[in-house]
Amino acid sequence: MKGFFIRATRVTPSIYFDPIKGLLDIRGKSSPENPLVFYRYINDSIDHFGKTDKAAITLNAAFEYFNTSSSKCIYIIFKKLNDLKIERGKEIHINWYYEEGDEDMLEAGEDLSSFFNYEFNYVEIPEIKILGEMKEESSEN
Repeated sequence: MKGFFIRATRVTPSIYFDPIKGLLDIRGKSSPENPLVFYRYINDSIDHFGKTDKAAITLNAAFEYFNTSSSKCIYIIFKKLNDLKIERGKEIHINWYYEEGDEDMLEAGEDLSSFFNYEFNYVEIPEIKILGEMKEESSEN
């Protein structure tokens, strides 16, 4: 299984996945025209990761903003991680980053965590920085 990196655009977050390290990192804004298409590859990768012998996965989620349609896709990611814990015994570690004073994003993480059987580590930071350079145009995988 190979990892991948998707550069952020003005409407999509940067995504870094390293299955060897058991690390998924999502940062930035999420308001793609079709979030189901954008997040499909991430969801498929989580499914494939579940079949590996890796014992744990860490998700670093650092959203500046996500729209309503993205929230469903983000929920699906967390649900898939929850399923890995329940069905495959994987350890799940969630770091939910939010910018100083962004109570709405903190609350979004708290709302998400209420649906799942693993703890969220909430981390307030000065500024969310995306990984890599931002792409000029939107690209949906």
